Amino acid sequence: MFVTTPEASKDEAEVKVESQVCNGTSRETDVVVRARVLNPKGKVVETTESKLRLPANETNTVKQTVEVRSPKLWSPDSPELYSAEVEIAAAGKTLDKTSTHFGIRKIEVDAEHGFRLNGKMIKLKGGCMHHDNGPLGSAAIDRAEERRVELMKANGFNAIRTSHNPPSPAFLDACDRLGMLVVDEAFDCWNEGKNPQDYHLYFKDWAKRDIASMVERDRNHPSVVIWSIGNEIPEQFRDNSTAKMLREAVLSHDPTRPITQAICTDFGNVMRHWDQLSDVAFKYLDIGGYNYEPGKYESDHKRNPQRVMMATESFPKDCFDYWTQVEKHPYVIGDFVWTAMDYFGESGIGHTSLSNEQDSFLMPWPWHNAWCGDIDVCGFKKPQSYYRDVVWRRSPIEMAVHAPMPAGVWERVSNWGWPDETRSWTWPGQGGKPLQVAVYSRCDAVRLELNGKVIGEKPVSAATKLTAKFDVPYAPGELRAVGLSDGKSVASIAFHTTGEPYAIRLVADRSTIRASRNYLSYVTVEVVDHDGNRVPNAAIPIRLTVTGVGELAATGSGAPNDSSSFHLPLRTTYKGRCIAILRPTGGAGKIELKAEADGLKPATVVVNTR
Repeated sequence: MFVTTPEASKDEAEVKVESQVCNGTSRETDVVVRARVLNPKGKVVETTESKLRLPANETNTVKQTVEVRSPKLWSPDSPELYSAEVEIAAAGKTLDKTSTHFGIRKIEVDAEHGFRLNGKMIKLKGGCMHHDNGPLGSAAIDRAEERRVELMKANGFNAIRTSHNPPSPAFLDACDRLGMLVVDEAFDCWNEGKNPQDYHLYFKDWAKRDIASMVERDRNHPSVVIWSIGNEIPEQFRDNSTAKMLREAVLSHDPTRPITQAICTDFGNVMRHWDQLSDVAFKYLDIGGYNYEPGKYESDHKRNPQRVMMATESFPKDCFDYWTQVEKHPYVIGDFVWTAMDYFGESGIGHTSLSNEQDSFLMPWPWHNAWCGDIDVCGFKKPQSYYRDVVWRRSPIEMAVHAPMPAGVWERVSNWGWPDETRSWTWPGQGGKPLQVAVYSRCDAVRLELNGKVIGEKPVSAATKLTAKFDVPYAPGELRAVGLSDGKSVASIAFHTTGEPYAIRLVADRSTIRASRNYLSYVTVEVVDHDGNRVPNAAIPIRLTVTGVGELAATGSGAPNDSSSFHLPLRTTYKGRCIAILRPTGGAGKIELKAEADGLKPATVVVNTR
């Protein structure tokens, strides 16, 4: 089945249902093909029938149209899902039937009005996302896939680029339900590989078949709004015949969505001949995907005013620069940071180092985590995510404190990195020593206070990239940043020094789950002081015990260089916390998780299965 909505407005929608019907028998058969559309509540809103005479062992395509009045349109803010059911009957008997969810929505994109969904311009607040599920590895358990989408929604993202491969069906189902736009990507190489055993060995024989598999599988998902045919392809500037072939392959299975490709400048003398070579690479794309080249937007627009552009990859530390371009130009439709969430591999590309240390592109073992994500592998926010909240106008003010620096050295931050900052004012042993405090805000100015005493006041603006930095001699207590507009306090944020580790706290994201292997409960394990505040510098081994109708599927922390097994019931906290993932093993009952550590009050949490 292939369901499209070529016309979609709040008053009326046209739903087209295209079905391939195969007569696998040895005789000609007359059948009725009946298509129904059901609204989000499961009520049939319209039915249509077509008669079909099928010769033996042949397949025909049936195209049917259903009108839906006053439809509920699908969007990130209102992800309404309809269903289409197709039934094949003969002589009053049902021979076969199938159904699929779909969304009634209309996609438009051009350089003058940008990306539009249901007639409304949307700027894509995007993040690239690899396939893995943190401590679970590559297992595409339904709940794990759903949780990743929930995390992106909760942190302001409205779009995900599945780099560099199609995602699982469960992932797209979650995007449909929760309202997340998706760039569905096919390949990381074409005819030329990046590694000896790469896909280039199979591209010639398999590319068209794999495109067909991806597009036909995913085309009914309303969340999928753009197809991507490749990422940083080695031959992208020399030959566009492959891009033309892939474009035609995609459109043969789905002519309703725009096509993009992530173009980079890493190959040859591209930068010196960008104008000439880039036009070759972008020729067969509806949306030009730019990896790390925001400086090319305006000059390329002058040469190609009809080109639609977006950052298919961007550096986290340059978030403000990228997003300013998106807000400024309608032809720049979005920004996809590399990456939305940490992943395993490309170890330490987001690292920092000191000037007296040897630096490298990747970090050696035990580093195993890329460390460039807004969100860590356990789902916890990292400092750059709070900065993005300010850039995206989700938060009026945020703050972070840089880790103490040795005298006479400076910090090197990788292209994908972020300064070694923490949202903490707990720095034992640093009394009287200056710590650098960064305050992020879109207010006119910010004021910093320590224990009620004003440290200083500084302006913030586009010129400062919404950032003010202060040097503060450390003293325990309360560090408070105040946002000022027209001299008046309009926002504030405060950090407090915590006490010594006292107890363990367990918080399950779901206290009741289904007794199915596709369901999980993520339990946050925190080290807290006597007042219940997480101790942000606690690195304490936690022993975990599970009883009942479940198992410990994995444990993990956000640390990029903790090489402990994800399957051991022992995990050292990172920044005062780690995570334990519970998975049902049997029927209804209780799963009990107990956490213990030397010198700390233990904790227990119960998750019910039904």
